[in-house]
Amino acid sequence: MPDDWHRGLAMVAHPDDMEYGASGAVARWTGAGKEVTYLLATRGEAGIDGMAPDEAAPVREREQRASAAEVGVRRVEFLEHTDGVIEYGLALRRDIAAAVRRHRPELVVITNHRDSWPGGGLNMADHRHVGLAALDAVRDAGNRWVFPDLLTEGLAPWQGVRWVAVAASPMATHAVDIGETFEQAVESLRLHRAYLEGLGQTPDDARRFLREIAGDSGRRAGCELATEFELISL
Repeated sequence: MPDDWHRGLAMVAHPDDMEYGASGAVARWTGAGKEVTYLLATRGEAGIDGMAPDEAAPVREREQRASAAEVGVRRVEFLEHTDGVIEYGLALRRDIAAAVRRHRPELVVITNHRDSWPGGGLNMADHRHVGLAALDAVRDAGNRWVFPDLLTEGLAPWQGVRWVAVAASPMATHAVDIGETFEQAVESLRLHRAYLEGLGQTPDDARRFLREIAGDSGRRAGCELATEFELISL
């Protein structure tokens, strides 16, 4: 993975999306002095079957902020789109483009926007729509004639995004060694306590899941534990 960048923006659909595999890489980056901001399309309010959305939203927001802090992320923003029914379109692209202009990242991280996961299994609509919108919004952010109303909000075009790194992609090309930050990755997922309990999972389940994924990625990358990304150069 390229290392000559300072500001990163991780754009995902839900609380917990970054923690299912990518947060170990974030911990390594922040530990090296890089700035990473989290941007979430929703508050994950539809993610716990036994908890009503208006009750779940603040719980999941608190858990996400604590989880982000565990891996050195101080800034977490929510776009207030509706969990479970996110639509790809201009409204979502505009919101993400505005965030790209605000934070001026060189690296943007998204989760898998493709139809399936590595090894098979259908990806869900929210992930696909947010990932694709983020890819398009990176371009939108650099064009002053797309969403020109952003200029009146003081958001000048930003053409400085050099890469988009796609976590959990079935077309991975690069990897980050997370041997020294794996425990932070585990704790960042464990901090989503209400969500894990809603799934009927334990902290040990979280560790086993992350260890299996990181171990498989590490074997492919030539190290013990790794996070893989599909790296798209712009």
